[in-house]
Amino acid sequence: MSLTDDDFDAACQALMGGKYEPSPYKHVVRPNPYLMTRLRTLHEIIGQMAKATPDILELTEVARSLEQQLIHLMVRCLTEGEQAEISGGGRRHNIIVLRLEELLEANHDRPLYLTEICAALNTAERTLRVACVEHLGMGPIRYLSLRRMHLVRRALLRADPVMTTVTRVATDHGFWELGRFSVSYRNLFGESPSETLRRPVQDKPERLGRPSSLAGVTYQ
Repeated sequence: MSLTDDDFDAACQALMGGKYEPSPYKHVVRPNPYLMTRLRTLHEIIGQMAKATPDILELTEVARSLEQQLIHLMVRCLTEGEQAEISGGGRRHNIIVLRLEELLEANHDRPLYLTEICAALNTAERTLRVACVEHLGMGPIRYLSLRRMHLVRRALLRADPVMTTVTRVATDHGFWELGRFSVSYRNLFGESPSETLRRPVQDKPERLGRPSSLAGVTYQ
């Protein structure tokens, strides 16, 4: 889950009556276990809905309601959690992940790969892997693969099915095993790549989410 700084500040203002001001020396938050369990449970339920009944999430009010519930719990987990100071190594990993996000945002419209990222960040692959697992819950290869999958989805939603093929879009984004790609795509988005490409114009979202936001469920 992710929110922009402005969206997070707006949510805090609405729910708390003011901006969230964490201690500059404490950057780790340990949420209340009860709130964290509620957030994880809701997130899991929505993920199951996306796989079993994806049409429900296409209903604007349903998607908005679930999104607001997630944001509410996320804000409470952060603002009511216990703040703790991180170690020197943790601070370094935090900087690496922040630089990774900045690099991805600067290249939001094209896929990036592990070797060029390590070179751009001047960071060893092992260090990058530890930082990503610590902050993102997954290694950099998985993270980049999910990002490329979101880029594919965005390209398919924007494409003309008469002029574009799934094979072309997938290979342009580094997916060469097309059978495996199709299975992963369906598991992530609840529909096949060809179904995404063939969507009528009126069913395509006017605004697409950032491909660097890698939530397993996307709200259109």
